Amino acid sequence: MNTNRHESHGSAAPQITLRGPAELADALPFMLGFHPSDSVVLVALHGERGRFGGRARLGIPRSSHEWPETAEHLAECLVEGSTRRDERPDAIVVFLCQDPGPGETGRRVMERLRPFAQRLRTACGALDVPVLEALCISDGLYFSYCCPDNNRCCPPDGTPLALSGTTVMAASAAYAGIQVRGSLKDMEARLKPREPDTDPSRTSAQRAALGEAARALVPKILDAPAGQGRRELRATTIELARTLIERLSEPPGSPTAGAADSPHDVLFGRADLTSGRGHVPADAADDARLTPEEAAALIIGLQDRDTRDQAAEWMEGPEAPGALRLWRALSRRCVAPYQEYAAAPLALAGWVAWSCGDEPSARVALSLALDADPEYLFARLLHQACNEGLDPESLRSCLRAERDTRHAAAAGEPDPDDNDDQASDHDPSRATEWPGGRTAARNRERVADRPAGPRPRVAAMRTTRRSGAGRAPVRDAGAVRRGATAPKSAVVRRAGRRGTRSGG
Repeated sequence: MNTNRHESHGSAAPQITLRGPAELADALPFMLGFHPSDSVVLVALHGERGRFGGRARLGIPRSSHEWPETAEHLAECLVEGSTRRDERPDAIVVFLCQDPGPGETGRRVMERLRPFAQRLRTACGALDVPVLEALCISDGLYFSYCCPDNNRCCPPDGTPLALSGTTVMAASAAYAGIQVRGSLKDMEARLKPREPDTDPSRTSAQRAALGEAARALVPKILDAPAGQGRRELRATTIELARTLIERLSEPPGSPTAGAADSPHDVLFGRADLTSGRGHVPADAADDARLTPEEAAALIIGLQDRDTRDQAAEWMEGPEAPGALRLWRALSRRCVAPYQEYAAAPLALAGWVAWSCGDEPSARVALSLALDADPEYLFARLLHQACNEGLDPESLRSCLRAERDTRHAAAAGEPDPDDNDDQASDHDPSRATEWPGGRTAARNRERVADRPAGPRPRVAAMRTTRRSGAGRAPVRDAGAVRRGATAPKSAVVRRAGRRGTRSGG
């Protein structure tokens, strides 16, 4: 088992044998890289020994009316994805993970979700793939929907989960360098605005700054065909981003570090590729270093496609941790009604995390980017490439080449961007290579669909909201062309489907 297969050449991955529901329940967080709160997870099994294969994760829909459709398409997603990448599954294991609500017990959650578990078993069986085990994990207990021995093996009141760090799976994961990055809820909290009632004055100030920045900067982004406004805005946005990355990377006590810094904050800030409750003071310190006006200017500037692509070049080396912290901080500043503007910084956060080898965090960020804007092509392509286990080096090479070309042009050669600014919004044939050899038209993400203020619903950019606690009804990354409307039935197509990885 290995967290990043692109760093494991020449080494044999340790094999772990799991026996029974208890060890399956204990292994789930290590398979995904986090505790999947409020999630349904399907894991494919292959061969006589039940080798783990692809997996798919989705938030559990709040409405039971959505369960049949969700079950059918989640099963189809896993089986088709496994068949396309490797081989058809021989069996499937189902996990339903949800904390009890007010006045509920773990057993009550299990009984409430029993019809959903049955729907999932039926959906998998309809595809000729049996469900070997279906577990509900709630309130520190696990329950089996399949075990026939409810009195001795799997009692109806549930079985306590093993203590964290005490199992063979935990020891093997520690040996392999696998981290469990807290809960999914904690990971998403790093990328979402705080609730307005927790700090209403800051929320109001950020909302006002975003409105002012949109009115001032969006006309420059839409400055076509001349493109002079876009070039000027791109230069100022990149310079501001560079300044803030340097500011976030400075040690405490420096003149521009910010009054909120402390050794405790910086310690957690430097451990930025991990998650858990320890990130709270670090994120608060990062938030204190950005003014509402700086954050708003960057958020609006990143809505320009070429500016965002240039910002993606901070993907490796000493600049990457500061860039990741900046993109997360900007995502937390996209307060209502500007949530859809978070797609750009969320996609950049996902890209940097993936480039640095943190695939679970990357999937969470990219999934939230697609929640913010289901048609955001950059996030779609990255999400698909990450889920399919492609090596991010192919995209890093592409971005390095673009950076070298731009630097050569700045040194005196003709600037190809002069023509790009005039033609990019009108020539859909111009393309850029993306991960895995895929070619995608860069101008499919037209900033013309991003007017000042909250974006309206337009035909070219569907803005379907989340369905219950699940994801927006969108097919897997790259499956829906821009301008097309994803069918309502495609509710789970963005679930992760990598053979040895979790779906984010």
